[in-house]
Amino acid sequence: MNKAKILYVDDDQRLCRLVKRYVENHDYDFISAHDANEAHKTLTDNNDVALILLDIMLPDRDGLTLAHEIRNKSATPIIFLTAKAELDDKVSGLEAGADDYITKPFEEKELIARIQTVLRRTQSSQSPQANKTHANFAGWSLNLVNQQLYSPEGKNIDITSTEYRLLHTLISRPNVTIHREEILNILSGREWSPLDRSADMAISKLRKKLTLSKDDTVLIRTIRNKGYQLISEVEFTEAH
Repeated sequence: MNKAKILYVDDDQRLCRLVKRYVENHDYDFISAHDANEAHKTLTDNNDVALILLDIMLPDRDGLTLAHEIRNKSATPIIFLTAKAELDDKVSGLEAGADDYITKPFEEKELIARIQTVLRRTQSSQSPQANKTHANFAGWSLNLVNQQLYSPEGKNIDITSTEYRLLHTLISRPNVTIHREEILNILSGREWSPLDRSADMAISKLRKKLTLSKDDTVLIRTIRNKGYQLISEVEFTEAH
């Protein structure tokens, strides 16, 4: 599965290099443009951009104008990433069609969390699982209505509501790395530390339940120092 491509529009070369490192560390593709005209050309040449990070202060015209221009042509999500931190600036950014607004300076963890949230929200409305009731993978079936999991032998496997949310996230993006930070947010939504092992424990419990069938294939792969992947194709279907 292709990685989500992120376009960053900013004339600050140093910041472009920093953001490039942040997003590539989390398995996104990165491209950049340094003014509004270049941004339009880049979007024309790359029709698969999943999200745009946009500065307000650009050399040829302001980012608010650019956001309006993009929004007139495309529904691609936009996050402003700017030093303009006044409330009126934030309101103007959102009114221009932005999905979120982050002020500089920012931390990697916050930027990635905001990107993940916006992508999750926008992709869910276009998701193949929209209006579907079952997710089928490697012989397993997850009922998306009553949150029940069935093994390839048809056995009902008991899972908690937390395990359901975790499995739902994995099957929503099969063969894509789900980072530990996102899993921790799914588990609790609370602040966490780099030493927090609750994500690993939750994955371990879910992995055991997914190997209760006669086939001992490991469906959840550990991606070292990053997170986890569901190694399977997923088909979303409606109830018969």
